[in-house]
Amino acid sequence: MKRLALKIDVDTYRGTQRGVPALVELLSRRQAGASFLFSLGPDNTGRAIRRAFRPGFMQKVQRTSVLEHYGLLTLMYGVLLPGPNIGRRCASTLRAVRDAGFEVGVHCWDHVRWQDGVSGADNAWVETEMTRAVERFTQIFGEAPRVHGAAGWQMNRHALRLTQRLGYSISSDGRGTHPFLPVIDGELIACPQLPTTLPTLDELIGVDGITADTVADHLLALTETASGDQVFTLHAELEGMRLLPQFERLLDGWQAQGFSLVSMADLAASLDLKQLPHHEVRFEEIPGRSGKLFVQGPAFPG
Repeated sequence: MKRLALKIDVDTYRGTQRGVPALVELLSRRQAGASFLFSLGPDNTGRAIRRAFRPGFMQKVQRTSVLEHYGLLTLMYGVLLPGPNIGRRCASTLRAVRDAGFEVGVHCWDHVRWQDGVSGADNAWVETEMTRAVERFTQIFGEAPRVHGAAGWQMNRHALRLTQRLGYSISSDGRGTHPFLPVIDGELIACPQLPTTLPTLDELIGVDGITADTVADHLLALTETASGDQVFTLHAELEGMRLLPQFERLLDGWQAQGFSLVSMADLAASLDLKQLPHHEVRFEEIPGRSGKLFVQGPAFPG
């Protein structure tokens, strides 16, 4: 059976409070597996305004109605209002996800800080951010996290090294076509990567005439002809809220296409992780998203 792993990035306080419970209810009703990856520190979403000077960011804002999806209050956090600490305030919500039978893991400590700062950060900066997230996760769940998925698909050499040092079993930090072991600057990283293989809804809406009403059908057309296992990333703030009907349409379509909807761990369990191909790490632009992302490069050695 074909497998499609659902990776749910939870970026904000609002998404944790409102989007996560809605997704848990829907996925439980559909008996679908998924991995919820949490932002565990302060929600400083308002500071993302600095991205206005990044190529492609304003086009994305105009296409995806950021204010509608995130809400005015969220866009004030970290600027006009103090950013609420998600892990501290929402610990019971996070544990309820695990108790409902879903895989839980780490997205980041501070989503905006990571996404805007990691590309040029040194090892000390990265280690502080990643260790804070691991420590908060362990406080909440009573055990260390086993899966990591970087905010904004942003990584660097130090962060990749730390995925293995911090004991992660698998990561889904970038974009690509199939599972692999990453090689950066000639160094092999032992933590397997299960990259996002499909475009996200917010990357598609507003492009080539695709609307919120047609985006699910467009994505289903892609998966109808896709070969191999797939990884789809969704967001609690989008598919868990205003785009929930579109996500439900996707679940219907994927199950009709014969996909088994699974967590990242379930997908990894079907693989021989020690025999995964080695691929170079690249940092490149992705259509519909601003900035350069961690992308699966060519096989190593080529």
